[in-house]
Amino acid sequence: MNSFEIYTILKDHFGGVGSWWPKDSPFEVVIGAILTQQSTWTNVEKAIKNLKEEKILTPRDISYVPLNKLKYLIKPSGFFNQKAERLKGISEYLLRNYNGDISLLLSKDKVELREELLKLKGVGKETADSIILYAAEKNEFVVDAYTKRLYSRLGNVEEKIEYDDLKKYITTEIPEELTIYQEFHGLIVLLGKNLCKKKNPKCINCPLASKCSFNLKL
Repeated sequence: MNSFEIYTILKDHFGGVGSWWPKDSPFEVVIGAILTQQSTWTNVEKAIKNLKEEKILTPRDISYVPLNKLKYLIKPSGFFNQKAERLKGISEYLLRNYNGDISLLLSKDKVELREELLKLKGVGKETADSIILYAAEKNEFVVDAYTKRLYSRLGNVEEKIEYDDLKKYITTEIPEELTIYQEFHGLIVLLGKNLCKKKNPKCINCPLASKCSFNLKL
């Protein structure tokens, strides 16, 4: 079963999710991409809600807010000491290099943009690709823990496959279209959160169960 078949089955099951990542601004995607590291989206939403209530949602806001207050506001996302430092660092970088206007950064060619993002402290491949796909809205597929779990359980790839290898494997099997990239990632997240869980997966309800090597072992 190739990636486009997986996408089609998940879309038929869950319905269209469009641009799955919730956002009110491109910079909110950056915030979410940092906060979701080693966290669940449910907890990230709590942290973003705190930031919204305090009206701290721009590079300038985050740069100027006291570090301890920022840590307190994003505490629900976990690893708040580290994440607060990373948010401060990115915000200060945007102020220093782009006068706080993230659109100037996001307007760059996606290859150049990815290279620049990966140079920022705390920005790895998944975080960079999330920012490119959902904030810059450029075709850059995101691979996360849900993706690795799904593809390894299906038997398509080894569990310890490298990020870039899995990304290449998937993108060679689906059309290079923004809507599909965004929606497929969102559908995989829905599957991982609700059915294909790390512990106690609900295989009986999974639309991919009949084709899944993991399910056949249960």
